[in-house]
Amino acid sequence: MRYRSTRGRLVLLTAILGSGMAYLDSTAVNVALPAIDRDLHAGLSGLQWILNAYLIALAALVLPGGSLADRLGRRRIFLWGLLWFAGASMICGVAPNAAVLVAARVLQGAGAALLVPASLALVQGTFGEDDRAQAIGAWSGFSGLTTIVGPVLGGWFSDAVSWRLVFLINPVMAVATGWLAWRSVPDVRDEHARHTDIAGALAAALGLSGLAYTLIEGPTRGWDQPAVIIAAVLGLLGLVAFVWIEQHARTPMLPLRFFHSLRFSGVTAATVTIYFALGGVMFLLTLQLQRVLGYSAFAAGAVLIPVTLMLLMLSPAAGRLASRTGPRLPMTAGPLIAAAGVAWMSGIRAGVTYPSAILPPTMLFGLGLALTVAPLTATAMSALDDEHAGLASGVSNAVTRAAQLLAVSTLPLLAGMSGLTQVGGEELSDGFMRATWIGAAALVAGAAIAAVTIRGPLRSKS
Repeated sequence: MRYRSTRGRLVLLTAILGSGMAYLDSTAVNVALPAIDRDLHAGLSGLQWILNAYLIALAALVLPGGSLADRLGRRRIFLWGLLWFAGASMICGVAPNAAVLVAARVLQGAGAALLVPASLALVQGTFGEDDRAQAIGAWSGFSGLTTIVGPVLGGWFSDAVSWRLVFLINPVMAVATGWLAWRSVPDVRDEHARHTDIAGALAAALGLSGLAYTLIEGPTRGWDQPAVIIAAVLGLLGLVAFVWIEQHARTPMLPLRFFHSLRFSGVTAATVTIYFALGGVMFLLTLQLQRVLGYSAFAAGAVLIPVTLMLLMLSPAAGRLASRTGPRLPMTAGPLIAAAGVAWMSGIRAGVTYPSAILPPTMLFGLGLALTVAPLTATAMSALDDEHAGLASGVSNAVTRAAQLLAVSTLPLLAGMSGLTQVGGEELSDGFMRATWIGAAALVAGAAIAAVTIRGPLRSKS
């Protein structure tokens, strides 16, 4: 299929709308968290679970989701993902309490794990080789625009109507996207696709959820409580079982032999530290802006626009720089600049003004991310042979979600914020200041890992 053909553009639009639903929802929910807390009295641990329930399901299932799309048909799995995501979103939108919302977010994450890889697979499998790179670039760019729209739209919904509309708009989008997919998208499958590693996915889900429960509930319930101890044991057993399964499975979701490559191990470790800082700081920044500085949800979402605009405008140039100099330079300098911006954010406290104390550090943070993200992604994709490009993409996506999950679970604990009686006030503000310094340290660690492990040109293997 040609990129400039009418049907080609319809396929691309369908894929963008599908992935955009998942991306928009995840960013919009972040800004809506204070409104959710006011209505459902979730508390800090409840807000952590509302984010982490989605991330656990997505991180554990995104690789099997991509495998299913290849084996059973990419349009079929895309439509299943749309239906699943829309249904889970409706449950989220009518949730009467935090427990139901968390359970529905698990279902939503599972739907996104079908929807996101199938969306990219539609583009990969539909367009011819001459047009594929341009189509994937358009998919990435327009899907990325949802990260701008998400916080602003989520903030506007929360202020003007209700946070529930953040979820209830998804079924409407799903109907339009599903109709386009049914009418315009051919169903393509890979006859040589890998078998789905269900056992590995279940072990990963058990490990991640057990770890998250221990870190979130331990400070409030008590580390010696039976539920916390059982969760810790199950989490460790799940992670050990995942490693064992990946070593012995015929078609593992994460072949551990790939970690023999210094570049693959290095870019994976750098991804964890960088997205740990990104996920944790963005989670706490939206709470700080609304619950300490008194920003509306819409204004808090708008604060994040400069970060995404810098990513969109400067990422292509960062990619070209990585191609000319090798990825080591931007992957070292970028996190260091972002770390300076995050450390500067420690001054965002009650009484400060946006032009003097909020805009400059967010701009510096955005500049650092813009230098980092494109080279980081390109290095992750090129760290394995071309035949494993799809797996490399899936691993990068899964590691990113797992790092964000780890951040939302552990950063409040490390910053002394777990067990807060209310999500706000001086305790939250003091904890946010400590969290920014921890996030800055994580970014510096990411820069050091890149400097040591990333060698040679972009396409180099080691």
